[in-house]
Amino acid sequence: MKFDRITFDPQIMGGRACIRGMRIPVSVIVRQIAHGAAAAEILKGYPDLEQEDIQQAIEYAAWLSEEEVHVS
Repeated sequence: MKFDRITFDPQIMGGRACIRGMRIPVSVIVRQIAHGAAAAEILKGYPDLEQEDIQQAIEYAAWLSEEEVHVS
């Protein structure tokens, strides 16, 4: 899967997954959605975001959750 809106830069937010090189971590978007925020609310709070950014943040979080966990 291609995540062209998700960027990693050690100079921005310590290298955390962010949206398009901005100081908006994917985790902030996903957490707001988890707490019931609608996309319109998130876009209002972060006017530099686009709908596609939110969608890709959700897709990226879903992709991460597919990782294998080995329990001993």
